[in-house]
Amino acid sequence: MGRTPYVKGAHRVGDGVYAWLQPDGTWGWNNAGLVAGGGESLLVDTLFDLALTREMLAGLAAAEPAAKNITTLVNTHGNGDHWFGNSLVPGARILATETCAAEMAETPPQMLAELMTAAPALGEMGEYLVHAFGAFTFSGIEPVYPTEIFTGETEVSVGGRIVQLLDLGPAHTKSDLAVWVPDQGVLFSSDLLFIQGTPILWSGPVENWVAACDRMLDLKPKVVVPGHGPVTDEDGIREFKDYMERLAARTAGLFRQGVPADEAAIRLMGEMHHGLTDPERTVINVDSLYRRLSGDEAPANIVDLFTRMARVKKVTG
Repeated sequence: MGRTPYVKGAHRVGDGVYAWLQPDGTWGWNNAGLVAGGGESLLVDTLFDLALTREMLAGLAAAEPAAKNITTLVNTHGNGDHWFGNSLVPGARILATETCAAEMAETPPQMLAELMTAAPALGEMGEYLVHAFGAFTFSGIEPVYPTEIFTGETEVSVGGRIVQLLDLGPAHTKSDLAVWVPDQGVLFSSDLLFIQGTPILWSGPVENWVAACDRMLDLKPKVVVPGHGPVTDEDGIREFKDYMERLAARTAGLFRQGVPADEAAIRLMGEMHHGLTDPERTVINVDSLYRRLSGDEAPANIVDLFTRMARVKKVTG
């Protein structure tokens, strides 16, 4: 299909296969996709709020007539930027993994709406929340959850076209779905890939994320639509895998030296940033790796992490 420009909107990446791109791919600005066949279509994820999702649905319908008949919606993981717009796809069967469905229920849109209302009084963390999520409107979103859940992998038919759903997590989250369109060689990796942006290791382990990259490479995709960032190919997967391996190895070395977590994050930002957006998210990744290296299995303290990211962002500019 040639190089897909990284501009907002619908892009044809295969016969009846489209990516919906949202530059610049930072917090909440995710990509989605559409697979059409036999007059119906499958939607890969919705967006972070209703206005953005409406715009996407209209744009896809203008590009592909079958987008007016979305019979299947796939939610790739539990972060809200990939499912808060579900209510705008009425009548579709909604597929997700069992673990994804559980994570969706843990963070409904009302929770984010309340958090953003409180943000001005939350000091450094509140400032960072506004920086990350201030462009989105979470109030008035009715959460719509999966109607069909599965574990591992499954496949669905879209007007006779087979689409494979592969759970390659835990990695970014506890369950990360890749959507594979084998007849076109198109892979929707969702947040198993961040291209030109700093990834977020909410869950891990990092070894499993590296294994997920290998599994995606085994598919030999011609086109890869990441969860955030521009459309890529196998080289994009390889570069991301290399980044994660270097991050894990360098962080382990700093941990053994007794370097405090946020100091380690700042060092790694300097060493490995190279133009990636949201470099302060390295705080999350180092925290996750440090906790695993120390044997701490407690869940991440989200309030603490956002406060620390705010401070590191101020220090590093």
